Amino acid sequence: MILIRKAEPDDAAGIAHVHVQSWRTTYKGIVPDAYLDALDEPDRTQLWQDLLGGDYDTFVAEREGLIVGFIMGGRCRDRTQQCDGELYAVYLLQEEQRARIGKDLVRELAHALRRRGLRKMAVWVLARNPAKTFYTRLGAHFVRAKQIEIGGAPLMEHAYVWDDLESLMRRYVVSKP
Repeated sequence: MILIRKAEPDDAAGIAHVHVQSWRTTYKGIVPDAYLDALDEPDRTQLWQDLLGGDYDTFVAEREGLIVGFIMGGRCRDRTQQCDGELYAVYLLQEEQRARIGKDLVRELAHALRRRGLRKMAVWVLARNPAKTFYTRLGAHFVRAKQIEIGGAPLMEHAYVWDDLESLMRRYVVSKP
């Protein structure tokens, strides 16, 4: 059974593990191997300890007491998006993907952002990430692209937007065990 709950400071190591492992499996062949190999769970744990104290909404997906996925969002960081909310990160361990957990996490974040009074949500995703169709299946639409750099490699990143968080919340009901 999967439990979706608000992240707590003690979750930093579990979130860091999912973050590093997900990057290594999701971005293999997209992001330079040297960058992926250098990802360090203790460093990410410190990063997440700092982030979990910030003004963000972070939720974890837990199976049998172990964190298998997470999502983080808050106010939109890019004023050119014409959105007030943003999904900053959502990652699942590879073996937990395609099991509706991602949808449940997105819906939970949408609820949290609406409670903050936000109405629209953007997400940035690497253009070559095959999971980008996940966002369009959830009703987001492509709005623009930009070039970024990760590990010295130029990469394209795409922005997708949900124009109405209320619709997103109604469209997907949190799955029950």
